[in-house]
Amino acid sequence: MGVQYKTVMMKPSDNVAIALMDLPKGAVVPVVCEGHQQEVQLVQDIRFGHKFAVKPIEAGAEILKYGEIIGRASSEISMGEHVHVHNLEGIRGRGDKVESRVQ
Repeated sequence: MGVQYKTVMMKPSDNVAIALMDLPKGAVVPVVCEGHQQEVQLVQDIRFGHKFAVKPIEAGAEILKYGEIIGRASSEISMGEHVHVHNLEGIRGRGDKVESRVQ
């Protein structure tokens, strides 16, 4: 039996999941959320605690984690790609950005 990769995604509206262990590039990892399961092939190594895209995200689109908007994609993000400061623009606490909430 192979390695059992561990991830977490809290809300079906999320477009990122979190690595609960170091995950290697090329791994096909399970992502389970409220009874829905999908598999995501990683295109980069993902370190413990870091985010990866569970679906393609267009540049400028909101990034959702735990059902909350945490920022906007500063570039196009592929499914399985690492989501971090290099492709995520934070909007929390910025007076020039309108913050909305996902229901």
